[in-house]
This record gives sequence, structure tokens and C-alpha cells, in this order.
Amino acid sequence: MKSMLENIRREALDALGQAALPENVEALRVKYLGKKGELTAILKQMGKLSAEERPVMGQLANKVRGEIEQAIASAAAAAEERRLDLQLKQEALDVTVPGRSMTIGHKHPMYTVLDEIKDIFIGMGFRILDGPEIELAEYNFTKLNTDEGHPAREWSDTFYFTEDSSILLRTQTSPMQIRAMETYPLPLRVIAPGRVYRKDEVDATHSPMFHQIEGLVVDKGITMGDLKGTLNTVVEKLYGAGTKTRFRPHHFPFTEPSCEMDVQCHECGGVGCRVCKGEGWIEMLGAGMVHPKVLEGCGIDSSVYSGWAFGIGLERTALRRFNISDLRLIFENDVRFLTQF
Repeated sequence: MKSMLENIRREALDALGQAALPENVEALRVKYLGKKGELTAILKQMGKLSAEERPVMGQLANKVRGEIEQAIASAAAAAEERRLDLQLKQEALDVTVPGRSMTIGHKHPMYTVLDEIKDIFIGMGFRILDGPEIELAEYNFTKLNTDEGHPAREWSDTFYFTEDSSILLRTQTSPMQIRAMETYPLPLRVIAPGRVYRKDEVDATHSPMFHQIEGLVVDKGITMGDLKGTLNTVVEKLYGAGTKTRFRPHHFPFTEPSCEMDVQCHECGGVGCRVCKGEGWIEMLGAGMVHPKVLEGCGIDSSVYSGWAFGIGLERTALRRFNISDLRLIFENDVRFLTQF
């Protein structure tokens, strides 16, 4: 047994002297001192020794265990120090190496146009309003002189929340015109930008969700000439002097008389292409003089006050502003597209 203990001591000390990592040291500890370790196995044989041999072998076994435990502690400390040195070398930071440039985002082209339009109207003395996207049909239709049975109120055109068609995703930001006339004193000059929703199929110029800007002026002596002059000024500030527009008679329930304003197609210059569907013009907005019934419904005397209103699609404005040929590009979030602006 004495020779066996000496062999274990020698092998253990040699092995621990070569252990490079903490996990190597732990493996050796288990091998020699664990419950099933080599030294433990020898100690279990102590009962077979004579009474005279037990004290001698017990003392030698304790000495061997002590030397191995001390060697384990020393080897563990040395291995941990080597591990830390290796980690520091692997994680070293060379401050002389040039850093990676960070990609910084920028404003979306649509919001660039929105801010430009806001600046234009603020310069004209307009107030910017914001309103709910989940709207009452009373404000979205009824108070805007769009009675039951009008095609715009059909389920095929509008996203309703209730069976009685009383709550919906707004189809326009026009309800803010009503809310403004009910809330603010006259004279009134406001614009209301925001998201709107209609059951349109996605194509180069349509989307079921898009952005709109409604404008409203109510004062004494307001005429159709004021409307056309304001809109032409806005278009020229956006697209440059000499931008060609045309006004066409139209019908909207909440304005009388009504019109639509077109801007010459930026893609073909008026010749006709897929973007303008061969017409040479792109519809930009609908407008008109506020219907007397709408004014009276908001408690405004239509014999004293008059006003005009318009609704413009923000995406289509951005298409013309940046010569974009397909509205879907605005919503796809393709970095290759967005970084051009």
C-alpha cells in the first residue's frame, strides 16, 4: 500500500504541474480525491491492514492527501491566472484601429413633404390640428352633408367597427373641419394632417392606408378665388414656379361649388404614361367652398361667413415632389430607395 500511495502522490503532482486550465485542475481533483478517486479507493482498503500497520499507513495517506490538496490549490490559482491573461489578450482593444462608421437614418421623403407643407401653411397663419383615427360616422359623414345611402358610406368602401356603421376608421381627415368649427372661434384657418383608411386595391397610385391633409378657412368674404390662389401658391412653393395645374368641376357633398385640382404628370410631362394612366395629369386634391349646410350645422351663419376647404393626398404629393413613379415604394421601407432622399 505504501508504494501505491507514493505512486499516486507522484502521478498527481506531475499531472497538476502540467494542468493549464481550471477545468484540467478540477478533472484531476476528481480523479484523485473524488468519491470514486484513486486515493479514496486505497483508503477504503485500510480495514484489511493489521492494527500495527493502520496508524502508519493512515499517517502516510493523510500526508499524501495534504500534498495533493496543496498542489491542487496552487495549480488552480496558476491556471486561473493563465485563463485571465488569455482572456485579456483575446479581448484587447486596439484604440488606434479606426472605428466603424454608424449609419444614421434620415427623414422619410413623405414626412419631408409634410413638414414643407406645414411650413407653408404656418407661414400663411394656419393652425395645425390632430384628431382621432377611429371616428364617429356622424363626424366622418353626417355632419359633412354625406347622408345615409351615399356610396362613400358603403361597407365596400369603408372599414367599420360596428354593425350599425356608427364607428369606423376615418376615410378622410375632414372630420377635423367639423371639430375645428365646433371648437375654435372665427375667423378660422386650419390644416389637419393624418392617416386615413379606404378599401382601395394597392397599385402605383392607391393604398388602403394613406395620409391626407385637410385644409379649412372660414371668414367673412371668402371666395373661390381665394381657394385657387392659395392652392396655386402652395403648389409653386412645393414644385417650383410655373408648375402647371388645372381645376375641374366636381361634386362633393360638403362643398358647393366643388372642384378637383390636377398637377401635370411628373413622369411623362403631360404626354401620358402608366403613372397618370395616360391622361398626362395626376389628381392632387379635391376642394371647394364649404357647403352652407355644413356651416349651419356647426352653428355658423352662412349668410355672414363663407369658407373653403380642400383635402390633399400626402403620398401623391411626395410622388410629384421627388419624381417617384410608384406609391408602393413609399411603404416598402427598402433602404435602397429611402437612402436616395
